[in-house]
Amino acid sequence: MSDCSHIQSPPPSTSIAVWGHWMRDHGSAIRCIQWVVVVVYLFLIIVPVCLPLPDDQARILNNLTLFAQFLFWGIWWPFVLVSMLLIGRSWCGVFCPEGALSEWASQHGRGGAIPRWAKWNGWPFVAFCLTTIYGQLVSVYQYPKAALLVLGGSTLVAMAIGLMYGKGKRVWCRHLCPVSGVFRLLSRLSPVYMEVDRSQWQAHGKQRVIPINCAPLVDIRRMQRPSDCHLCGRCAGHRNAVELAWRHPNAEITSPQTESHSVWDLILLVYGLLGVAIGAFQWTASPWFIMAKQTMAEWLIDHDILWPLDDNAPWWILTHYPEHNDTFTWLDGGMIVVYILTMAVVLGSWVILWLAAAARTHIGTWGHQLHRMANTLIPLAACGVFLGLSALTASLLKTEGLPMLWLNPTRATLLVLATLWSAWLLWQQGKAQGLLRRGAAILLLMPAWAGIIGSWVLLFWIW
Repeated sequence: MSDCSHIQSPPPSTSIAVWGHWMRDHGSAIRCIQWVVVVVYLFLIIVPVCLPLPDDQARILNNLTLFAQFLFWGIWWPFVLVSMLLIGRSWCGVFCPEGALSEWASQHGRGGAIPRWAKWNGWPFVAFCLTTIYGQLVSVYQYPKAALLVLGGSTLVAMAIGLMYGKGKRVWCRHLCPVSGVFRLLSRLSPVYMEVDRSQWQAHGKQRVIPINCAPLVDIRRMQRPSDCHLCGRCAGHRNAVELAWRHPNAEITSPQTESHSVWDLILLVYGLLGVAIGAFQWTASPWFIMAKQTMAEWLIDHDILWPLDDNAPWWILTHYPEHNDTFTWLDGGMIVVYILTMAVVLGSWVILWLAAAARTHIGTWGHQLHRMANTLIPLAACGVFLGLSALTASLLKTEGLPMLWLNPTRATLLVLATLWSAWLLWQQGKAQGLLRRGAAILLLMPAWAGIIGSWVLLFWIW
């Protein structure tokens, strides 16, 4: 990591800019934080594998495996998502163990050029879907070996990419990380970002300055939105043009000047966060899943095709813990994949249908309006993924005997607030369109909101 402490710049003008300069001047402290998180991360995914699985009497406070499960899946990941909405991708730049290890490996690697295949914009969507579905097949939330396989495997690949490509860069984070696309979407609502003053940059002229090592490979000079920025603070004060700053959390989504994003961002939002993720959280409680599996099992038996009913798959392909009466047959695995993908296609296409119709109501290029309106669904997507992840938190707390009367009202409140936020973003986007067009867009997106909310209502209140 490059040392930016010698950059000369005027004193920061705001309190948050002061924090940005502090981060720039205390890179060693941030690196210490990163390595502490790395140690905690490795402890949480490695040590539980060496311990016996918890029995029925185990509790969070007396069993390390359950404690690690609660801390990692119940607290860590849900609130990492929340942090994206509050302080942007600071998690990536200051805390993420995988990013820190990948960058460290890149510093000691061969420094190869980034291949074209790695720059394909569809990787975040593909990686998110594969990781999510595979995690369900091996029960990543429930079993330490599965968590080590999925998360530890991802970390090893991140380090391998660092060893091969870039020099002190985070090629993995920028192009291949399974959650980088999700973080990029959620950070569009962040009130914190690195503001780049292009006129001040140009006014700085050709005066020699120490170059900035931007690990996530952001073109700082031309950075218009903070989605790819990791907020590590290294560039604060650079050319007197870059400062940590506040902005309105709705600014990026409602601004008419915001450029169109990649079509893969749209696909990740609609078919990933609002499709695959909902299907992954929903299948365990879905009577549709049970009915479809029973129907398929009967058909297989009638046709004397019995091998899909075997439960002999190893644990690293399908969940296989017979000592805990928890094994998946090949049919289970196939139906899980089919259910999740079906939910993704059906719900995602339903949302796209109404987005396409609503985009027709606004003056301007249809594709541009479609992308802009899709961004208004980010609050609902973020809320849903948070509720899905926190369901494990709730189930563990119930096991501890804690009263949970507040749970369903809290879930309902969050869904209502997220829907109102999405509606407000859509309304603000249409400022220049007139009341009639704005109202038409709201009406046309109501079925999409209903489909999203209805999926969570089924999971939490009906099934």
